[in-house]
Amino acid sequence: MPLNDLGITEQLRANYDSYYDDPSLAAWRRIGALDKANNVVRLCAGLPQRRVIEIGAGDGAILQRLSELRFGEGLYALDISASAMEVLKRKAIPRLVEYQQFDGYHIPYGDNAFDLAILSHVVEHVEHERQFLYEAARVARYVFVEVPLEDTSRRARDFIFEKVGHINFYSPRTIRWLLQTCNLRIVAEVVTNPSRASYSFHYGGRGVLQYLVKEVLLRVAPRLATRHFCYHGALVCEKRSANDSTR
Repeated sequence: MPLNDLGITEQLRANYDSYYDDPSLAAWRRIGALDKANNVVRLCAGLPQRRVIEIGAGDGAILQRLSELRFGEGLYALDISASAMEVLKRKAIPRLVEYQQFDGYHIPYGDNAFDLAILSHVVEHVEHERQFLYEAARVARYVFVEVPLEDTSRRARDFIFEKVGHINFYSPRTIRWLLQTCNLRIVAEVVTNPSRASYSFHYGGRGVLQYLVKEVLLRVAPRLATRHFCYHGALVCEKRSANDSTR
């Protein structure tokens, strides 16, 4: 499908239009943003940071944390959700230069406008994921991608659409393959377990036990861990030249 013809289906658009209207979820997003921002800093601290854009920035929780950590001289945000733009406006993030609502595929900036594009927990929501990644790589030298590694033995046989909006499901191998087939060279990657605080917030005492089991398993048998449990996979990539290997 040509880029000019790409668009978000009405089901997904309706799902995200009011996605950030519920203030009760702000604390949950803040806790998750601490982990996600830490992964950005962990993998990208040594990269140029003059201009950094988050594509699919949501309510700006990650950008807010990056600003607190003094990561990026100028931060920019794009999202498809009108409610996200309203929340971003109210937050008044110190290092946020500009935020815009966009159509999900056509990024309104020129080639190589940014040092780094952040796509944190976004690609799993995108219908045309490769075109989305090509467009991110067009505007940035480096692309950071984090996804939940949900393609495990525990997933149901059939797909059911849920409010969270995930329509793509990855393993450590398939997210690498996806990025490599988009002419991206993987510079660094890490698999992480969400923080103990996130499990405790969501599940209480049972969540702490779940966290500990997953944390130990990831350390002693990472392949077995990601085969059976959901973790987060974070990778930073750069555009490959014709002479690069597929790594």
